Amino acid sequence: MLKDYSVDVQRLFLEMMLQDAQSYVRVQNIYNPENFDRSLRGAAEFIREHSNDHKAMPVLEQVVAATNTKLSHVPDLTEDHFAWFMEEFEAFTRRQELERAILKSADLLEKGEYDPVEKLIKDAVQISLTKDMGTDYWEDPRARINRYFNSGGQVSTGWPQLDRLLYGGFSRGELNIFAGGSGSGKSLVMMNIALNWLQAGLSGVYVTLELSEELCALRTDAMLTNASTKDIRKDIDTTELKVKLVGKKAGQYRIKGFPAQSNINDIRAYLKEAQIQTGIRVDFVMIDYLDLLMPVSAKVSPNDLFVKDKYVSEELRNLAKELGVLMVTASQLNRSAVEEIEFDHSHISGGISKINTADNVFGIFTSRAMRERGRYQIQCMKSRSSTGVGQKIDLEYNIETMRITDAGEEQPQGASGFAKSAIYESIKAKSRVADADASEDTDKVTAEVQSNKLKQLLGQIKQS
Repeated sequence: MLKDYSVDVQRLFLEMMLQDAQSYVRVQNIYNPENFDRSLRGAAEFIREHSNDHKAMPVLEQVVAATNTKLSHVPDLTEDHFAWFMEEFEAFTRRQELERAILKSADLLEKGEYDPVEKLIKDAVQISLTKDMGTDYWEDPRARINRYFNSGGQVSTGWPQLDRLLYGGFSRGELNIFAGGSGSGKSLVMMNIALNWLQAGLSGVYVTLELSEELCALRTDAMLTNASTKDIRKDIDTTELKVKLVGKKAGQYRIKGFPAQSNINDIRAYLKEAQIQTGIRVDFVMIDYLDLLMPVSAKVSPNDLFVKDKYVSEELRNLAKELGVLMVTASQLNRSAVEEIEFDHSHISGGISKINTADNVFGIFTSRAMRERGRYQIQCMKSRSSTGVGQKIDLEYNIETMRITDAGEEQPQGASGFAKSAIYESIKAKSRVADADASEDTDKVTAEVQSNKLKQLLGQIKQS
């Protein structure tokens, strides 16, 4: 229950701060003159201005003379008195800020502005003094190192090459962005990582602001069953059986569609509701994609991409930290990146604001020819936790099933690149033994022709 702090109690707060400058310094992060009664507000404002301008607390006589406020010296103060002050001043500030937030929220609700209300109330309730003293670097190095690696960090992406580049994978509470041009496969990359995590036993949510829930699910069906969408349509029974068999061992998965220009509060509310109604344990959240979200904390024009993306990326990262989840999203590359084969920060749509906030940023480089050869390239544009910036990795892509795998990784039932499968079949078809009745000269010519074709096909494999 919140206490009601009288004018006399508020006056005592100011008197105690004036007698002990350290007490003021300790509460400075939550000190707000607006929280004091009108009769004391002038003195409270004078204390803040004097300490900011002169880097020292004013003396009692200064405050009384300058503001004509009745303040007195408090005798015989001990450490216990100041311990009481710290506790009560924190509660007093929280109460006053919450009261102000409620009044402001009423005005916002009348105007139909609902989104800022939650943040106002949440910020007021969470007001507190700094009690966490941080990490003592020297105290226990082993525990500190283990705590970093065992507290949900470094989760494998399912692609060993990318894991090595990131020193183990993605970490919970971080924001990871895959940037690509239109049609470059941003959604496919995210769906493939989601499937890797599901098969590793993690549970999560795929939020789509562009594609339909059904299309996202169908693409995942193709990746999971190693069948093209055409084959799935022909044999739905087999697809259903395979999906249900994998689902028994995989993590829980929800695909949720939102309209473009939704915001973080919409996603947060859905995640909470999904946890309550379905019992899902959310380990990862995929947002497809960042550019289609709008911020909660500020009213911004959708045309002001730099400011909009700055707020949205900050709110996404805060959500990842708040929930302790793996957060992956995508972003559009701008027109200047169309003809480029190596990406840098200038190619990101909306500017550098989202890159500054993100922990890892990757560019997706591919082309129609590369996809037909079964290739995707991931370029590391930013990494806070590794030295991978500027490095590239090549991944295999199955054009029929849309499955993206680590190059050289063995996949069951021919899930490796489509181009290589075709080449292999060509080699098999042209390597049959000639009929026994054929002449010796014909055999030599046939062998030479087949040898040349084999060399060409092997050359294509090396190039791909």
